[in-house]
Amino acid sequence: MAVKIRLKRMGAKKAPFYRVVVADSRYPRDGRFIEEIGTYNPLTDPSEVNIDTEKAQKWLKNGAQPTDTVRALLKKVGAIS
Repeated sequence: MAVKIRLKRMGAKKAPFYRVVVADSRYPRDGRFIEEIGTYNPLTDPSEVNIDTEKAQKWLKNGAQPTDTVRALLKKVGAIS
């Protein structure tokens, strides 16, 4: 089972809001997930990122792979170097 840390899209049309979730890579993007570890709002200026760094590091240590966008967000909040 390949576990990914990725964005789940929420919000309205043309007004995206994302939840950062840990999910099995086989599940649909906005479908089932294992745990929610944060949120990301690209519409605010500057964009708002709230990620539980302890949970993120726990999942990364257990082998979860972040997507490219989530990796950039994790670097922004200092969860990874």
